[in-house]
Amino acid sequence: MNTIAIPAQVRSGLGKKASADTRRAELVPAVIYGNVDPLHIAVNPKDIKNLVYTSDFKIAEVSLEGKTYKCILKDLQFHPVSDQIIHMDFLNLSPGVKVNVEIPIRFKGESPGVKLGGKLVQTMRKLKVKTTPEYIVDELLVDISPLGLGDVLRVRDIELGEGMEIMVNTAIPIANIEIPRALKAAAAAEAKAAAGGKKKK
Repeated sequence: MNTIAIPAQVRSGLGKKASADTRRAELVPAVIYGNVDPLHIAVNPKDIKNLVYTSDFKIAEVSLEGKTYKCILKDLQFHPVSDQIIHMDFLNLSPGVKVNVEIPIRFKGESPGVKLGGKLVQTMRKLKVKTTPEYIVDELLVDISPLGLGDVLRVRDIELGEGMEIMVNTAIPIANIEIPRALKAAAAAEAKAAAGGKKKK
């Protein structure tokens, strides 16, 4: 499991003014909740970059006053103008307690359709599942080797590991092998020629 260590400090005050003071100190206000009393903290923007600006799934190990909380990032708020992070919510993970997480979808294998000139188009990047912390994985690998030209891969085709429950419609497409216009035109011309040959006979 990918983890990232994030040192934190306790925020002494609450409310808009206290949060603004935290930001003026070049820190990000945050809260840890879930099976603990809410912990109001502040973190350094440099320490959260590899958690926020990535497509990978990571567990945040937030250290606070000698104790470490294993968390997932549940919410982010950005400034509408500067795009700076202005608040974060961390959900504390507890063994055996189910949580909703979004796991990145990655592909393995080679598609025959791609080899024939088709284009792999991924329409879903992450899958929402419910699971307990002990069954959380970094990614969901999906085999695309059965996909030919025009074929579609759906959520129901994903093989989940133990202890996971899909939280979206299983008919939703994940990816498809798009047939390029040139291939479609060539196929149409071939079909037309074949039809013309049959008529002559």
